[in-house]
Amino acid sequence: MNYVGQYHQNIKSTLDQMMEKQASVLEESARLMVDTIQAGNSLYLFGASHAGIFTEDAFYRAGGMALFNPIFSPSLMLNVRPVTTTSKMERLEGQGHILLDSKPVQKGDVLFIHSVSGRNPVAIDMALAAQEKEMKVLALTNLSYSKSVESRHSTGKRLFEVSDFIIDNLGEPGDASVSIDSIPQKAAPTSTITGSFVIHSIVLYMISIMEERGLDIPIFRSANIDGGDEYNKEMMEKHADQIHYL
Repeated sequence: MNYVGQYHQNIKSTLDQMMEKQASVLEESARLMVDTIQAGNSLYLFGASHAGIFTEDAFYRAGGMALFNPIFSPSLMLNVRPVTTTSKMERLEGQGHILLDSKPVQKGDVLFIHSVSGRNPVAIDMALAAQEKEMKVLALTNLSYSKSVESRHSTGKRLFEVSDFIIDNLGEPGDASVSIDSIPQKAAPTSTITGSFVIHSIVLYMISIMEERGLDIPIFRSANIDGGDEYNKEMMEKHADQIHYL
């Protein structure tokens, strides 16, 4: 059985659908982010466990936007032992409020949350806390998946129900996408690939908008290219008021 071929087709189909169905909301999200930057406010990214790969992929890397401020928590990352702790911690209500309060967020900032199922309290808490602070909340989630499960939050809400902008990752419920002949469980999730495509596409839309407006474009240069360290240092110093991870 050509499982890899199936996975390739699934990914290709999902990305094609993303461009067809989600391009307008990606551009709208980018415009919101540029408006936010231009107003002197800040951008934050969050995801728990594997959804956090989205944040790591966008943060402090060559070709990435320097103004993305990550929200990390050691208990929600995959180097914790036992690793099943991450599942317990993302279901702990109240933690999202605490994490957001640990950052210098303010009215008018943007919080971009990635949660595939959108049902766990940490993401929902954080979205609610952000709205209380009059921030804008962007959500990257799997709508068909999220609508098929119940919230684990006391409000009964899922992430897409407490967000201002919603990007559907167009994956399958459960995320895995390839049917296996010998077992009932599918393999090969799609959300990491689509998540990376989403965030880097938003950055490219942001760059286009910044070019149109004649704005400075703070994109990281590789530290492994000669002059990269100096370039990045100067850029980060220039935008220090909107960078909160140094």
